[in-house]
Amino acid sequence: MEESRALAAIQALGHETRLSLVRILVGAGRAGLTQGDLARRLGATPSRLAFHLGLLEQAGLIAARRESRNVFYAADTAGLGRLIGYVLNDCCAAHPEVAACCRHPERHSRHQN
Repeated sequence: MEESRALAAIQALGHETRLSLVRILVGAGRAGLTQGDLARRLGATPSRLAFHLGLLEQAGLIAARRESRNVFYAADTAGLGRLIGYVLNDCCAAHPEVAACCRHPERHSRHQN
């Protein structure tokens, strides 16, 4: 992954609504959800979500597909994986302690308290 693409993806995730959208869409699987479904889950207006969905799509973290009159959004798991791989391998040089936290996040959070 190119650095500029990684920075755009990190910036896109750096907002509470967009992070929540990714979290929900990962849970929704390949079927995805419509903008209206996402708006109801987040308690937001569909028009406000359009901005956030657009940024996430541009960053390669979600994908949209049209079915009849509906647009479904789904997590782009390959894009998310590339971003995680970039941060882990390029930025952290696959540091063993960082990699261990990725495999066992509950261990890492216990040590933070």
